[in-house]
Amino acid sequence: MGSDDDKVNEEGAATEVSETHHAGKNAIDEESGDEGGKGTLSRYKSESSIAATEDEDDDEDRKIELGPQCTLKEQLEKDKDDESLTRWKEQLLGSVDINAVGETLEPEVKILSLAIKSAGRDDIFLPIPEGGNPKGLWFTLKEGSRYRLVFTFEVSNNIVSGLKYTHNVWKTGIKVDSSKEMIGTFSPQAESYTHEMPEEVTPSGMFARGTYSARSKFVDDDNKCYLEINYTFDIRKDWQ
Repeated sequence: MGSDDDKVNEEGAATEVSETHHAGKNAIDEESGDEGGKGTLSRYKSESSIAATEDEDDDEDRKIELGPQCTLKEQLEKDKDDESLTRWKEQLLGSVDINAVGETLEPEVKILSLAIKSAGRDDIFLPIPEGGNPKGLWFTLKEGSRYRLVFTFEVSNNIVSGLKYTHNVWKTGIKVDSSKEMIGTFSPQAESYTHEMPEEVTPSGMFARGTYSARSKFVDDDNKCYLEINYTFDIRKDWQ
C-alpha cells in the first residue's frame, strides 16, 4: 500500500509540474502574440533601433537597380507589336518633340516654384536660392494650422521615373518628423507640372513653438537628387 501511495503522489506531482510548465508557456505565447505556440518573446524597438531605422531612410548611398536607361527614341522602338503598351507610351509622352530630346539619356527636373497654401490667408511663396540653402528664417507657420505645400516643376530630356519628395525636420538636434511622398513618373514637355501635397497640420502648444531646421529633397528612382534645400522655419502662436 505504501508503495502504491508513493506512486500516486509522484504521478500527482509530475502532473502539477507539467501543468505549471504548460501554463507558463501559454502565458509567454499570449504575451508574444505567437499563435503557433512557439513560445517566443515579443520584441519591441528601443529608441536606438528606431533612430537607426530613421538614419537608414536617410542613406543617400542606397540606389534602386532599375536596369540600363534608354533614350525616348529607344523607348518608342521597344515592343512595337504591343498595342496597349504603345498607347500607354503615347499617352505618357503626349506632344513631346522626339527630335529635340530623343537622343538624351539623363532626365532633368527643375523645381520652378514652392508655395505654402493655408485657408484664410494669402499663399506664402518661397524663393528658391541658387545654392539651395536659404539664409536665415525661410518662413513661419501658425501652430495648429492646416496647410499644403504646392510646387511647380518642369521635366526635360527624358522620362523621369519615380520622382519623390522627402522631408526631415529637427528641433534642438532631435528628429521630430520624417516623410516621403511619391509624386510620380513624368515625360518631358514644354509646359510645367504642378503638384499639391496632402494637407498637414502643424503641432500646437508651448513646446511645439520655436525654431526648426529641415531638409527637403526631390529625388528619383535612381536616387538622383534634383534639388536639396536646407533651411530653418518657425512655428508661432500666430502668422507673422
